[in-house]
Amino acid sequence: MPTECSSDLFGFAPVEGRAVVASFDGGAITSDAGALLLGATDRAIRLVDRFALCFRDSRAADLIEHQVGTLVGQRVFGLALGYEDLVDHDTLRHDPMLAILAGKLAARRKGCAPVAGKSTLNRLELSRPEPSRYHKISHDPAAIEALLVDLFLEAHARAPKQIILDLDATDDPLHGRQEGRFFHGYYGGYCYLPLYVFCGRHLLVAKLRRSNIDAAAGAVEEVARLVAQIRRRWPRVRILLRADSGFCREGLMAWCESHAVDYLFGLARNGRLVTEITVELAAAQADAERTGGPARRFRDFTWSTLDSWSRARRVVAKAEWTQGEANPRFVVTSLPRRQAEARSLYEKIYCARGEMENRIKECQLDLFADRTSANTMRANQLRLWFASMAYVLLAALRRIGLRHTQFAQATCGTVRLKLLKIGALVTTSVRRIKFAMASGCPYHHEFGLAHAFLDAARR
Repeated sequence: MPTECSSDLFGFAPVEGRAVVASFDGGAITSDAGALLLGATDRAIRLVDRFALCFRDSRAADLIEHQVGTLVGQRVFGLALGYEDLVDHDTLRHDPMLAILAGKLAARRKGCAPVAGKSTLNRLELSRPEPSRYHKISHDPAAIEALLVDLFLEAHARAPKQIILDLDATDDPLHGRQEGRFFHGYYGGYCYLPLYVFCGRHLLVAKLRRSNIDAAAGAVEEVARLVAQIRRRWPRVRILLRADSGFCREGLMAWCESHAVDYLFGLARNGRLVTEITVELAAAQADAERTGGPARRFRDFTWSTLDSWSRARRVVAKAEWTQGEANPRFVVTSLPRRQAEARSLYEKIYCARGEMENRIKECQLDLFADRTSANTMRANQLRLWFASMAYVLLAALRRIGLRHTQFAQATCGTVRLKLLKIGALVTTSVRRIKFAMASGCPYHHEFGLAHAFLDAARR
C-alpha cells in the first residue's frame, strides 16, 4: 500500500499500528557534534592559530567578512570531519558546529553566513608565496614546514633518547591535466610522487613532487632541514633514518655518516648479492623441505658496490625459502653489530617500517591528501599541507584525548565515524549554546574521557 506524503510530511510503513512520519522541522541540528573534541584538541596544541600565522592577508580589512584564521580553521576542521571538497562548504557555512569551531556565531554583514563558502576558500587555496594584485592572500612554505616539526617536538614532554624517522614515497594519482603530471610506469598512471617523513604516528614532512624523478630526490635536503630543527631542541637525541631500497643512495648515506645520523635502508638485490648468500639459501631450502613450511637464515657481512658507493658498509641478508622458491632480501645499515644482531635488525627494526604505510593510507584515504585536483603544483602542495594539518589534529586527539580508550590505536577514519559524527540538537540562549546528543550514543564514555584529558592538557 503506498504511503502518503506531502511537501512537509513524509509517511512510511506503520509499525505495530503506529504511523511513521518524518519532516525537516527539527530546527538547528548538526551531524558533527563530536567535532567539539576537535576544537578542544586545537586549543590544547594551538594548531589553527599558528597555521594561520603562516599566511599573510593583504586584503582591505574593512572590506572582508572572513579572516584568514577563520578560513584556515574551516578548511582543516572540514577535512578532519570528512568534507574533502570546497563545494561542501556552501552548505557547511550555515552549520552551527563550524561556527562554534570558528569562534564566530554571526556574520558582520547582513545576509552572510558565519563562515565562508567555496569561493572565498578557493582564494585561500590559490594563495601564492608572494601577494599579487589578484592574489591578496599569500603563504610561507618554510613556515608551514617548520610548524609540522614544531608540533612533533611539542608532543613530547621530554627529549627521547632515540627517534626513528621513516621516509617513503608514494603515488598520488592524477585524473586531469595538472601541472607536473607525468606517467609513472611502476604505478601505471599519471601521478605525483610525494615524499613523506613520519616518526611513529607523527607526520613531519609532506612534500609534493613530480613523478619523473628518483624516489630519493630531495631527501638529503629534507632530512638536513629536519635534523637541524630537531637537534636545536634535542641536541643529544640519536636519530635513525629508515626507508626501503628507493632511498639507498650514496648521497643520503654519505650525508648521514658525516652528520652522526644512523640509517637502515633496504638494498635492492642483484646477482652478486644473491651469490654471497648461496650457502644460507641452501640451508634455508633444506629446512623448508624438512618442515614443510617457510624457513629463513641470516648473514651479516661487509659489502661494497663496484662503483656507486664511496666505502664498504654493513649489509644484512635474509636468506628465505618460501612457497617452493627463494626469497632473499637485503638491508644496509650504519648500526654496528654490537647494537643490533642480524635477525633482530631485520625482523624487529627494519620490518617495523611497514607501519608507516598505514599512516600514509590514513592521510590519503581518511584525510584526502590525494585530492590534488587544482591546476598548479603550488595549489596542490597547499592542499596537501591542509590535509596534513587535519591528520596532525586527529592524531593529537587520539594521542591526548583517547590514550586510555579503545580508540587509542584506531585509524583517523574510525575516530571520525565513532566520535565525531554524532547528531545533536543545537539550542541557543543568551548564556549558552547546548548540543543535545543522543542519550543512547554507544561511545559517550570515551567522549567524556577525551573531554577530561583535553581539558587537562590545555591547563
